Amino acid sequence: MSDTNPILSLGERFYSPVFKGATTKPGRFSFRGEMALKFAPTIAGEKRPPEIKADQVIVTAEGETLPFFTCHVDSLAQLDLVKEVLGKALVPGGKYFLFAGNVDIAKKYIVELDGIPFHILPLDEATVYNELLELLYLDKSELKRVSSEGKIDAIANAAAQFDGKFAVVPYAQALAEMGPIKVAENRPV
Repeated sequence: MSDTNPILSLGERFYSPVFKGATTKPGRFSFRGEMALKFAPTIAGEKRPPEIKADQVIVTAEGETLPFFTCHVDSLAQLDLVKEVLGKALVPGGKYFLFAGNVDIAKKYIVELDGIPFHILPLDEATVYNELLELLYLDKSELKRVSSEGKIDAIANAAAQFDGKFAVVPYAQALAEMGPIKVAENRPV
């Protein structure tokens, strides 16, 4: 993979990989793990855990773009950081799913930032992986025998076809409606 691959070029932002590598689709590279949104200050060259992170990240790169991305963040207000970190690799036709811990459980909507649509969803007790399987109508039992890269391909392919009719909401309105941050310990990657 070349240095123009956004996953590789973001290097240390993507850490604690559960999977990182080429998938079964030619030209597709993927990562599953955690993503640093804001680094902690380095003192005397000592690296520290990020101040703010996204967990349960699943992302695919094709060429210089990221056509698929999903994660869980504590607060919807962190969408700005996600957009800033991923930057120019995001494309208007991409499928981006952000599960936020402080979004009302009954709400699902789309927020556009600079022409990039983000599907905003609540995350209750389940994982991003399980929530996506349900949202995209993928059968979990059929994926059990599939490799890690095959599972990511199945999700990314289904997401590319996803056309959920969520209401488009201005970011300011979504921020005004968000609730307090829920503290959820031991969420899996």
